[in-house]
Formats: sequence, structure tokens, C-alpha cells
Amino acid sequence: MNVCVIIPCFNEASAIGKVVSDFKSVLPDAEIHVFDNASLDDTREVASHAGAQVHNVSQRGKGNVVRAMFRDIEADYYIMVDGDGTYPAHYASEMLGVIVDMNADIVIGDRMITYENSGSRSGHFAGNKILTGAVNYLFGSNINDLLSGYRVLSRRFVKSIPLFAEGFEVETAMSIHAIEVDANVVEYPIEYLERIDGSESKLNTVSDGLRIGWTVFKLFKDHKPKIIYGLVASLLFILSLLVGIPVVTEFLRTGLVPKFPSAILASGMMIVSFMFGFSGLILSAISKSRREIKKLSFISMR
Repeated sequence: MNVCVIIPCFNEASAIGKVVSDFKSVLPDAEIHVFDNASLDDTREVASHAGAQVHNVSQRGKGNVVRAMFRDIEADYYIMVDGDGTYPAHYASEMLGVIVDMNADIVIGDRMITYENSGSRSGHFAGNKILTGAVNYLFGSNINDLLSGYRVLSRRFVKSIPLFAEGFEVETAMSIHAIEVDANVVEYPIEYLERIDGSESKLNTVSDGLRIGWTVFKLFKDHKPKIIYGLVASLLFILSLLVGIPVVTEFLRTGLVPKFPSAILASGMMIVSFMFGFSGLILSAISKSRREIKKLSFISMR
């Protein structure tokens, strides 16, 4: 059984050495690959000295790093973990045992038990809960920790995922792909540690909060278009009635249309309303067909 530990990194010189050493100790036969995202510190040198195979990804963004990892590394099982030292290495062997014994496609390290008390910002915890809740509502799933950076993945899953996301959306895209193709997803409770001194979070509460809101909107738009387009269609329909009813009432009473611009506006909004409604139905059918094609492709892989 060929097992690889793949570690995305950016400016983690203070933590990456210990991370690599810990995983080498827990999984002495596994290959350790560090994918550095053009760090400005000594991350590459420290990782190499600790015994990892170091790869450089010059294009910034975690999505680009994960794409490179999944493209370039061949293994039966992949252990993906952040390089900040917040995920204990000893869980790797336990999670690996779970994915093998349960014939799972992905095992997610669930941090929720200790996340609030780990020293992480409360905004990050709240954002995770919001995004996780949105995905569970959309897909009828029951995931606890959508944004966990500690995962054990099967080869079939890694080679089937069309990964185009950036930043923290990578974990969201992976989880949604697993749900859509009906992969066997298991969550394993883990402890979430405080960051090692000198290691700083790459997340920003305000900007990433806005990105979470935008991500939730895109999830609804792409996967449940009937909801978004239906809401817009309903709003335009109501507005057209509010503008048009006085015009129609005046016409029925006097036979005249004194507010001609209002009549045009009401007619235009009504037409656009129907266009949005039909667009939502068409896009919903396309989304369903796309999911079925992805599922058939995943099932056919070995």
C-alpha cells in the first residue's frame, strides 16, 4: 500500500520541520511531499532538511497547490494536512486505518470538539459553521467540519475531482464533489492544536467572511439555481404588479393610460421575471445532468 503525505505550505518555516518529522515518525514508510507556494521565508530549506521531498508551486493560491499535488503525486492513499502544526500527526495512522477498513473514499478530521478552545479566532469558527450549514442544507448531507485541512483520500477520489477552487474554497469543493458523486465520506474526531510560535494564520476575518458569503451565494446559484432565479423572478413579478396595477385600474376606469412609462416598466419587469423563472428551470436540469455524469464517471474509476 503506497501512502503519501502531501503538505501545502506558505511561509511556515517555524512549523514545517516539526510537521514533517512527526509524520515521518508516525508513518515511516510513507513519502512526505511538501508543496511550497512561493514562500518568502525558509520553508523549503527547513522542509528539505527534515526529510521531505519539496516541490515549488509559483502560482499563488491553495487551489493551485492542491491541483499540483493531485496531478503530480501517485499513491494508493493520500494524507493531506496543512503545514502549520495544528493537526496532530498521530491521527494519520488511525484515519488511514478507517479509510481502509470502511472502504471509504475520504476521511475528514473533525475538529469541532476542540476548535472553539484552540485559540482560533471566533470569526473563523462561525464562518466554518455557516458554510457547513449551507452545504448540508443544499445537499442534505451531515458534515460537521467542512473546512478541515486534515484529510485522508483514496486514489479514486483524488483522480476524479475537477478542482478549480481557490483559497479555503478548496476544502468546500472537495466535500461537495464527494457528496455529488455519492462517495463514502467518514468523519473522524481529532484534536485541533494551537499554532506553533512564529506561525501565523493566512486567514483574514473580514475579507474571508465576505468570501464565505460570496461562496454561499455561488453554491446556491450553481447547485440550486431554481432558488436564486426563482427569488429574482418572484421579486420582479411582485414589483411589476405594484407598478402595473394602478395603470390597469386607471385604464379600466377611464379607458386611458396616462402613466405610459409605468406601463412599459411593468411589462418589461413581468417579461424579465418569466425569463428568470424559465432560466432557473433550465439551469436546474443542466445541474442535475452534470451531477449524474460526474457520478457515473466516479463509479467507473478504479
